[in-house]
Amino acid sequence: MEKPAKNTICLWFNGDAEDAARFYAKTFPDSAVSAVHHAPGNYPAGKKGDVLTVEFTVLGIPCLGLNGGPAFKQSEAFSFQVATVDQAETDRYWNAIVGNGGQESACGWCKDKWGLSWQITPIVLTKAITDPDPAVAKRAFDAMMEMGKIDIAAIEAARRG
Repeated sequence: MEKPAKNTICLWFNGDAEDAARFYAKTFPDSAVSAVHHAPGNYPAGKKGDVLTVEFTVLGIPCLGLNGGPAFKQSEAFSFQVATVDQAETDRYWNAIVGNGGQESACGWCKDKWGLSWQITPIVLTKAITDPDPAVAKRAFDAMMEMGKIDIAAIEAARRG
């Protein structure tokens, strides 16, 4: 038997943990659904036999989807930050999340249809806003503040001045 992860992110869903986990597994590399567990008895948000938990990984991070019902909602206080290498990868993830019932936000943030927040963050952006030259970092930061999905060419242009 495989040793369980020492730390697992538990994400609360309202009955659709399996749908979310399967979407993440299809969308991101190094992601998979490893187990679906059904409730052994009735519980506040469901009945015996309903999907209670789903074990999955997102980009190698172990997660547990819990169908806990409507009591708690996802919030921007938790997000997955995905480092992307180029505009094509940035666009692919952004479009998959937003195009599957999600919504755009600002500065590289978007939200999937289950309410989970994602930061689709090109490595170029991270390097630009942490540049040792404060003027370069500020130009890149100011450019990012005007964006929804990150435009790498615009970040690189801001970095150059």
